[in-house]
Amino acid sequence: MTDDRSPQPPGLHALGLGGRRDGLLRVPNVAGDGGVLPLVVMLHGAGGHATGALRLVEAAAPGALILAPESRGPTWDVILGAYGPDVAFPDAALRAVFGRRRVDPRRVALAGFSDGASYAVSLALGNGDLFTHALAFSPGFAAPPAPVGRPRLFVSHGVADVVLPIGACSRRLVPRLRAAGYEVRTASSTAATSCRPNSLRRLSECSPKADAPRPRAASHMR
Repeated sequence: MTDDRSPQPPGLHALGLGGRRDGLLRVPNVAGDGGVLPLVVMLHGAGGHATGALRLVEAAAPGALILAPESRGPTWDVILGAYGPDVAFPDAALRAVFGRRRVDPRRVALAGFSDGASYAVSLALGNGDLFTHALAFSPGFAAPPAPVGRPRLFVSHGVADVVLPIGACSRRLVPRLRAAGYEVRTASSTAATSCRPNSLRRLSECSPKADAPRPRAASHMR
């Protein structure tokens, strides 16, 4: 993305914020409702990158902005022990997007695959005043900061996953989330991974939250 504040044209744009490990913003070729668009923040798996993360979800969210930031290291920081730069970097990317695009505050989703799914659920639970939905594809766990708000959750997992087995991961995580009062929808497949376009609910079909606040102007994520 360039330094000026004008909206980017449809297409792919490098974030230009992170050097070798950066990220992408996909701007759809649609006007939205008065120029207001839903936003999906998609997090890659361990060793992944923005291009691969974008490829997993772009067909399922044709009318949404898709922000795909990259982790500062080989995977997301809390997987390695603590929150840090991998919160700060997507936060800076969100500030840039909100500064240049009109985002629908009722449809701001944080999504991820594998390690990115664990990170997405964790951050969404701690930032439910920003993220209205969390989409987790083959998550391993959730380690949220202090819970804020009540984002709606979608969890899918491949029953043949040998890296993050469904029994030890999603089938333990989902009951805990429901017991904590979260609305969780689930799906599974016979494949090793469930992050496929036809396993995603289109973001445009998500029920909006009438009481969702507008995205914050300065710092976004805790």
